[in-house]
Amino acid sequence: MTSLKTLHDHGQSIWLDSISRELLETGTLARYIAELSVTGLTSNPTIFEKAISASSRYDASIQERLSRELPPERLFFELALEDIVAAADLLAPAWEASGGLDGFASIEVSPTLADDSEATIAEGKALFAEAGRPNVLIKVPGTEAGVVAIEELIAAGVPVNVTLLFSRTHYRAAAEAYLRGVERRVQAGQDPHVASVASLFVSRWDGHTASVLPTGLANRLGLAVAQRTFQVYRGLFDSERWSALAAAGAHPQRLLWASTGTKDASLPEGYYVTALAAEGTVNTMPEKTLLAFAERGEVGETLGRDASEADRTLAAIVEAGVDVDALAARLQAEGRDSFVGSWNDLLACLESKRNALRAA
Repeated sequence: MTSLKTLHDHGQSIWLDSISRELLETGTLARYIAELSVTGLTSNPTIFEKAISASSRYDASIQERLSRELPPERLFFELALEDIVAAADLLAPAWEASGGLDGFASIEVSPTLADDSEATIAEGKALFAEAGRPNVLIKVPGTEAGVVAIEELIAAGVPVNVTLLFSRTHYRAAAEAYLRGVERRVQAGQDPHVASVASLFVSRWDGHTASVLPTGLANRLGLAVAQRTFQVYRGLFDSERWSALAAAGAHPQRLLWASTGTKDASLPEGYYVTALAAEGTVNTMPEKTLLAFAERGEVGETLGRDASEADRTLAAIVEAGVDVDALAARLQAEGRDSFVGSWNDLLACLESKRNALRAA
């Protein structure tokens, strides 16, 4: 039994934070599902930019579309949906076995829409309809505008992966939007089971603060934020408000640990994975982290609801000069801007590939 299987048996879903045509065409993703307990997959503009720019495997699909003169953004979504649908089909048995709680592949709306609720809603609905698979999640950033879109998409029956959450405040806003969307469906007499995860980014906290914190506090901020967020998560979904929705047939929005690869080379590759083992959650891992944890990862105690140690850690970090609330806002803005940069690079790469194929 691998350590990943142990995590799975503890009630945590293992998702892969990567996608590429190579993973699909070589059977690697199928092997990870069969052998490493992988039951889901996430993507983002940076992942797709790396996959498409570094490979010729997309060239045939681009060639087929040359005569249509598609805008680069539309070309990207057609290519990406080919991959996402193929991954969703591989994950369909996990989706069916879990009753629609697990087995998802995620695709993100354009990151340029992070501050535009209406455009996010329209694109989210269109992507889900085009995918044509019930186990595709639409990734929406947890910005102020994104929170508005989350409620509307859930109310419309579109499964959502909320991304770019960096604090329990960010998480609570996303979870409340999910709950409001489900409540609207119940009030309208519609099926309240609309899948969702809320993705809290963890290691980026430590990457931004390790050099300014004393040795005893370095690489502890991300886990402290995660512990406090987990406490909020359990509280929301143990509430009477949620119990009423569950009785109507709703499934909980699960908390997902994102950015769980280590940024500090002195840490074990599975540092965040071991610490964040928790029933009812998802851990989406970069491929490097997945393989390293499968080989030598350790599973200890699962995460509890007591956040007193996390509170003490955060108090010490604040005393050391870190403005945690300001940093959360900065991390979200930087994450959004980073995805926009990858998006622009991706569209430029597609235009370059298309021009080269036309010339050939």
